Amino acid sequence: MADVLVRGQSIDGEIRAFAAVTTALADEARTIHNCLPTATAALGRTFTAAAMMGAQLKNEDDSVTVQFAGDGPLGKIVAVTDSKSQVRGYVENPFADLPLNKKGKIDVGGGVGRGRLSVVRDLGMKEPYVGQVPIVTGEIAEDITYYYAKSEQVPTAVGLGVLVDTDLSVRASGGFMVQLMPFAKEDTALKLEQRIQKMKSVTELIDGGMSAEELLFYVCDGFDMMYENNTITPLYRCKCTRERMEGALVSIGRQELEKIIEEQGEAELTCQFCDKKYQFNRKELEQLLMRAVKK
Repeated sequence: MADVLVRGQSIDGEIRAFAAVTTALADEARTIHNCLPTATAALGRTFTAAAMMGAQLKNEDDSVTVQFAGDGPLGKIVAVTDSKSQVRGYVENPFADLPLNKKGKIDVGGGVGRGRLSVVRDLGMKEPYVGQVPIVTGEIAEDITYYYAKSEQVPTAVGLGVLVDTDLSVRASGGFMVQLMPFAKEDTALKLEQRIQKMKSVTELIDGGMSAEELLFYVCDGFDMMYENNTITPLYRCKCTRERMEGALVSIGRQELEKIIEEQGEAELTCQFCDKKYQFNRKELEQLLMRAVKK
């Protein structure tokens, strides 16, 4: 089943919803960063949430950055997305892995720990909008829900899941996000809450063959929903280039560049988002030195 992200809204306009299958996206992230299961689950959930948040952006150049800075063994988790749900990111310690929790599930909460969740929306204004909340559980979905309630005052229900197979690949990944509009009635909120509490897990549904469109209507069962015919395919898309890496070397200043040339005679830079390596020989470093300023 190909990855897809869909959106819809209730006919009365009180609810808007997003649903996504992101199995290929999560598995590509796992492969690129060589993640063990706990890191795979945490990064996959964060990518799915970011993809759905990206689908809410209006302009092509807009972006959203989701960052979990917890004190757990996984370290920092970062996902950056654009309006086409093209996502890139990383987990600081991809080899961190924990025993299953008391429910027999991957212990993402223990891996993330406590700290701060930051969401940065760059909408082309002078300054990006930055929202920060404490990490409540580390389970990703609950923290995104808390972020929307506290930072954006938008009642939101989020469900995320990543099922890791015995060969460490991602067997199923996806999620949903349902938001109430400001004029939504109280009984709509109560009915939606009761529906979500009765649901099977996201991974169970996707592993059973449920599509993103079916997931959207399943989550919103009991409501008159309209499906918007503008689906997105979430992709792992890094925007690193050799030119950007050259800029990074130039930015460290003449003194540091001279030191690298003298002591090593070459440099290798690795993109944090996609692990691609860029090699620079002595001649190339000397050319960059001419562009660098003294620091």
